[in-house]
Amino acid sequence: MAREKSAATLAISADASAESQPVSARKIKISPDVADGYVKAFAEIAGRIQKSIEATANSTQLPVRMIVAGGAAQHFYTAARVSMDIDATLSKKVLLPTDLDVPYVDSDGSTRVLYYDRQYSDTFALIHENANEDSQPLALPGIDAAILDVRLFTPLDLAVSKISRFAEHDREDIKTLARAGPIDAESVRQRAEEALAGYVGERRRVKTSIRLACAPIETHGAAVKRRR
Repeated sequence: MAREKSAATLAISADASAESQPVSARKIKISPDVADGYVKAFAEIAGRIQKSIEATANSTQLPVRMIVAGGAAQHFYTAARVSMDIDATLSKKVLLPTDLDVPYVDSDGSTRVLYYDRQYSDTFALIHENANEDSQPLALPGIDAAILDVRLFTPLDLAVSKISRFAEHDREDIKTLARAGPIDAESVRQRAEEALAGYVGERRRVKTSIRLACAPIETHGAAVKRRR
């Protein structure tokens, strides 16, 4: 089955070249391999949240920021490991609608269901204090950013957020981000160490995870340099 081009885009300023910007601010485009069905399902869920905001919020409360992390953000950047849930935080309290699960047909013809995870919390994740501010706006069909401002963690902050738990799929996600090109070991190490200041949990284990997370990124970076 031919893969349709994704209708979502990252609305990032092009004022400076990628080389002159810090890693967290570089222009990033979503993977062209993200299935159109996934994008439409994601947009449908965001649209239902937007309708609830329109019905209950006043203008002084707008826009509401929806900061997407986890597997959904990973999938937009790399098209790897299709995530069935949306891990996101909202900048203001929102009365969420009950129907936040949407079926869709993936590029391989299989039927999947995408849902908004109401239980998601970033309390125990390793997150830099500027992660939300540095997040990148995601333009979705039918979504008005003046009402619901949907944003993705940058690849850098996404990688850092996976270090605290550091399960097997988190390790693979970090490696995948490195192979996609938008992160490097030194930036991840620096950002993660800065994030430790606000981390709630046992820091010694996380420091070890930072070292383990950066090792394969360094290996990948060295291999890329040798091929040039």
